[in-house]
Amino acid sequence: MTEFAVLEVLYHKGALPLGEIRDRILVTGASTTYVVNKLEERGLMRRRTSAEDQRIVFGELTAKGRTLLDEVFPAHVERLRHVTAGLTVSQKRDVSRLLRALSLHARRTTGERITEDD
Repeated sequence: MTEFAVLEVLYHKGALPLGEIRDRILVTGASTTYVVNKLEERGLMRRRTSAEDQRIVFGELTAKGRTLLDEVFPAHVERLRHVTAGLTVSQKRDVSRLLRALSLHARRTTGERITEDD
């Protein structure tokens, strides 16, 4: 699931610093490194050093990773629609709002960075 979360955030947001990927999927730095290594080994993403600041390393999807997400993401969305079909629109909004609040609180509690997109 963590691998999918990394691929999904890169699919929707584009190349991101590894620290931001970690913050967005709420895992430790060591776990992020492990997952990124596995995804690199499978050819689904790669690391790229920032041209402006060599201390910053970006993660980005490879063509193979983008193709995979192009194939599997529509089915993922459909499964989410199916499992939430029993909820009203209002309940779906409430769930989304509560999950967002929980995520932000968890990130603040652990001292992780919060971006403007959050």
